[in-house]
Amino acid sequence: MKLDKDSRKLSKQLYSASFKDGRLDAKRVAAIAKEVAASKPRNALGILKEFRRLVRLEAARHHAVVESAVELDEAMTKQLTASLRAQYGKDLSIEFNVSPELLGGLRIKVGSDVIDGSVRERLQRLEAQLTYA
Repeated sequence: MKLDKDSRKLSKQLYSASFKDGRLDAKRVAAIAKEVAASKPRNALGILKEFRRLVRLEAARHHAVVESAVELDEAMTKQLTASLRAQYGKDLSIEFNVSPELLGGLRIKVGSDVIDGSVRERLQRLEAQLTYA
């Protein structure tokens, strides 16, 4: 079901109202969702889905997932944390995971940004170049 223009605009207004001091406020998000569900405006389900999508994207912009082939030492994690927080903001939460399938290097995902410096990704690019050459 496609969301009409007015419903999309309302979702964006609700999303804007869910911020407090420049940060997404979980209590406001819950209160807004509850109010919309209780008032049942036309196309309430579509409005709530769009609102949830906007909130999810905002939350993802403040969370980083760092994957490496082996466990990173403390110095490397501190350096990566400082670098990522300098680039994406001090309120960035960072999650470190070990993914042996990377073979080496790092893959960092913050919101929709993906920085892939893994050996596996390089091998896939090389394979694609050789296949199409």
